[in-house]
Amino acid sequence: MIPQDLQIAQAASLKPLDDVAGAMGIGSHLLEAYGEHVAKIKLAAIDELADRPRAKYVVVSAVTPTPLGEGKTTTTVGLGQALCQIGRQATVAIRQPSMGPTFGIKGGAAGGGYSQVVPMDVLNLHLTGDFHAVTAAHNLLSAVLDNHLFQGNATGLDTHAITWRRVLDVNDRALRNIIVGLGSRTDGIPRQTGFDITAASEVMAIFALARSLHEMRERFGRVVVGYTRQGTPVTAEDIGGAGAMTVIMRDALKPNLMQTLENTPVLVHAGPFGNIAHGNSSVVADLIGIRGGDFLVTEAGFGADMGAERFFNIKCRASGLTPDAAVVVATVRALKAHSGRHRIVAGRPLPEALLAENPEEVHVGGANLRKQIENIRLHGVSPVVAINAFPGDHPSEHAAIAEIAREMGARVAVCTHFTEGGRGARELAEAVAEAADEPAGPDGGFRFLYPDSAGLREKIETIATKVYGADGVDYDGAAARQLATYEANGYGHLPVCIAKTHLSLSSDPSLTGAPTGWRLPVREVRASVGAGFIYPICGDMRTMPGLGATPAAHLVDIDEEGNVVNLS
Repeated sequence: MIPQDLQIAQAASLKPLDDVAGAMGIGSHLLEAYGEHVAKIKLAAIDELADRPRAKYVVVSAVTPTPLGEGKTTTTVGLGQALCQIGRQATVAIRQPSMGPTFGIKGGAAGGGYSQVVPMDVLNLHLTGDFHAVTAAHNLLSAVLDNHLFQGNATGLDTHAITWRRVLDVNDRALRNIIVGLGSRTDGIPRQTGFDITAASEVMAIFALARSLHEMRERFGRVVVGYTRQGTPVTAEDIGGAGAMTVIMRDALKPNLMQTLENTPVLVHAGPFGNIAHGNSSVVADLIGIRGGDFLVTEAGFGADMGAERFFNIKCRASGLTPDAAVVVATVRALKAHSGRHRIVAGRPLPEALLAENPEEVHVGGANLRKQIENIRLHGVSPVVAINAFPGDHPSEHAAIAEIAREMGARVAVCTHFTEGGRGARELAEAVAEAADEPAGPDGGFRFLYPDSAGLREKIETIATKVYGADGVDYDGAAARQLATYEANGYGHLPVCIAKTHLSLSSDPSLTGAPTGWRLPVREVRASVGAGFIYPICGDMRTMPGLGATPAAHLVDIDEEGNVVNLS
């Protein structure tokens, strides 16, 4: 039995960050130390490294996950370590975890076992304060907005059409709906608003997609905070908030450098929501990492229908980078759950029946893996299936997953990186290296799913039918009016980021496998103009989570020596 993640992390032997950066070709003059084991990389590194060879670019995605997650971060870290073991210099790029889920049920997101980013307690908590900067910049704009109303509302904002809320990096359901401005006349204009979690902030999405400080400033200026009674958008620039937001975010835009347990360089930067936003780490981190060796391995949130689709169609549009291969993480438990015969609940033990050997259930649930492989290929990218092995799995069940992958023409590898570190993912590393070296196919390699010139409805319907497998899309009246308004305001060229459940290819979390015979219901459409995408909302999407009956916050503490305990 291996030790707990935190125990493994606290026993790690870390290299000086100058050495870690040196492996990427980054000199110490480009580092700003934040303590002993974290540093920020100056944005000047983008230009200094520009003449170095471009690394192979690999995105790690997954089948549609269970509420427990299927180990994408662990696999991303394990693959990075394994590539180094087979003689390829690799850099890993991941999102920073939100402290809300860290203290909720999900826990942290530093990887696990012997494939972790360390120090894991630092990573899962404040790190270099980037999340706090996002929170401060977002709430500064909220304050400027309410002051704008108080000082006479020169733009004519309709108080019933204000779309900008406040944010906080906690799970706190009591803040979802609030009233501000109560008290005396000098306490502001009373109105209803609410809080989202910081990861759902448009500031976070902008921070992750901007290529430079000045581009971030321009994007902040385009943020729409609300509308006039005539439907005219009012922006952060209009009310005078964008410049100060940029000043707050100036240092946050520099990527954070850490390392894995095996001293592989890791860029940890930004943490946009995987449902409401694009669910990928920052463009500036990738612009640095892509010149840092032979491979840059990054991770996209949730399944290939979610994070990978947005990686391809939103992040790659913003960065100008094109992927060479994609990993689809699959687990026995997820595919058995997709058979429709088992229900997995976060915080509860796995059902006994699910743990019994049953490769036939894996084949039934394999419809989801087939569809996610198709979703990678829709974009002209070579897929590699990583079977993330768990101790209770049976060889026959791994064989069933491998059979499905091979039937789909995808490379496949069984991975034990959780228990063995990079050594346990060497087979995966070899398969990824082969896939990344493949010449472009007859369709010309990587491609976007839709052109910028397509209408918003066409973009939504393309994703719904081709990626999710829907028969079509149904729009509520409000959604139809919002789409018409956005196109009238000149936003029709933007990509779309469909906000739906991550627990199903459909918009209904109870539908497992690869459901057919359903239509995508769009009840509302919102615009993140600064981030550069339109997001249709399908179903009940929570932008401020709540805590469960027994959250991790009840257990996390410090010991007599001041060390963190029970963080996972």
